[in-house]
Amino acid sequence: MGRFVNPDNSAFQVALNSEIYVDKTGLIEYTSRVMNTNQAMICNSRPRRFGKSITANMLTAYYSKGCDSEEMFEGLAISRSASFKTHLNQYDVIHFDVQWCINPADGAEHVVSYIQQNVIDELRQVYPNEIPQTAASLPGAMSSIHAATGRKFIVIIDEWDVLIRDEAANQGIQEKYINFLRGIFKGTEPTKYISLVYLTGILPIKKVRTQSALNNFDEFTMLDAKIFAPYIGFTEDEVKALCEKYQKDFNEVKRWYDGYLLSGCQVYNPKAVVSIMTWGNFQSYWSQTGTYESIMPLINMDFDGLETAIIRMAAGERVKVKTTTYQNDMITFKSKDDVLTLLIHLGYLAYDSSNRTAFVPNEEIRSELMDAIEDEQWNEFAELKIKSDELLKATLDLDCEAVAQTVEAIHSGYASVIAYHDENSLSSVLSIAYLSAMQYYFKPVRELPAGRGVADLVFFPKKEYPKLPALIVELKWNQSAEAAIQQIKERNYTQALERYTGRMLLIGINYDKKSKKHECMIEQFEKSSPSE
Repeated sequence: MGRFVNPDNSAFQVALNSEIYVDKTGLIEYTSRVMNTNQAMICNSRPRRFGKSITANMLTAYYSKGCDSEEMFEGLAISRSASFKTHLNQYDVIHFDVQWCINPADGAEHVVSYIQQNVIDELRQVYPNEIPQTAASLPGAMSSIHAATGRKFIVIIDEWDVLIRDEAANQGIQEKYINFLRGIFKGTEPTKYISLVYLTGILPIKKVRTQSALNNFDEFTMLDAKIFAPYIGFTEDEVKALCEKYQKDFNEVKRWYDGYLLSGCQVYNPKAVVSIMTWGNFQSYWSQTGTYESIMPLINMDFDGLETAIIRMAAGERVKVKTTTYQNDMITFKSKDDVLTLLIHLGYLAYDSSNRTAFVPNEEIRSELMDAIEDEQWNEFAELKIKSDELLKATLDLDCEAVAQTVEAIHSGYASVIAYHDENSLSSVLSIAYLSAMQYYFKPVRELPAGRGVADLVFFPKKEYPKLPALIVELKWNQSAEAAIQQIKERNYTQALERYTGRMLLIGINYDKKSKKHECMIEQFEKSSPSE
């Protein structure tokens, strides 16, 4: 039992000791199934606070010969697998955290030599006669052990990409580290001495001249999580169970922390969910992850359309993004698409692979982005915010003429980025126009099923603003604002706010394509009690 070779299970025990632990051991079924196959090289990237280290510690506790973990895993999902005991604590495991190694190595430039020296020293304790005294490379030592004994290794690397991220400008450190990884994992020889590899970090594997530096790895990312999707964060069923146990309003938790769409699976940020269950305060826990400052230079990069895209997504819109050009590092950016792709990997944006769009996943992240936008005081945002403030005030004052004029001004101002005569453009414009409402309302819900139809836009006020009305907006094209209001009533769209008690504003807005004029009509609606 060593620090890096055949570690014990104490790190995973800490997770099990915690008040809230959500069982993700089902992942082990997959890793055991692909062992000693072409799919045995796994890189699973995910944002901070999404349980990367817990997963690495779990795999170590299960596979490592340095411990007896049968009692630890008893009752967890993996214990019900037919292969549970077949693989339990049967392997030589090498596990190291690159982030942790920086300090004892006395700096990033010495990390590779530190890892190699210390792991080889520990391997010699387990295999004293199998490693040549002159061996100085870890892949060479592993190859020698396999040649002498037939033993194969499981390699688990946590924070594998920290040198790619933190030493982005140091080409020497980057090349030394990538070559180190290539030496362990690339080529025919590693297939002889490795049974399974699991890398976890924030970034996918760095591309070199458009090709992956380690193209023999299967990658599971925030763009395409594949079978790993339910193991990257908390699923909706898991969050519902926690809400029931801790007596939290699931709908409120969903509004604040849901939104990541991974391979068709809705995923919640585990750190945020655990925090709300523990402390009970609906707020952003994201800034505690340490990534907030890193996005400031990103969203300020001088790429056409980047600021507009960020504003649109903060307002609840989705933006097309091309993710294939990003080089998976922190310095190579050629377009706004590369910046948006990195923000997806960092967790500040979510990604819908079915239509290749990026969006802000939830209220927690939206509040962080809005703070960043306001701190930067973009001219475009400053001008929009003034008009948006006017629009919200006019809406709450039931000033229909002022609402129509302001919507018209914003629609005209964004004609360059939203097709002016596109039938979906008015809905997009309204989302952006009410950007100032985001302080008081959750992001607008578009096309919400309600009554006998679908409401175009619904704004739910946050709980801390109980006196504000809910807003139900119906949009018309070449008709009339009155027809929009009539549709809200006839189709009983107020049912969309089933749990909401209090004042509502019914807002009808019509756009005349020929004259480019906007018309508005607003009526108040009082709901005395929730629907049964």
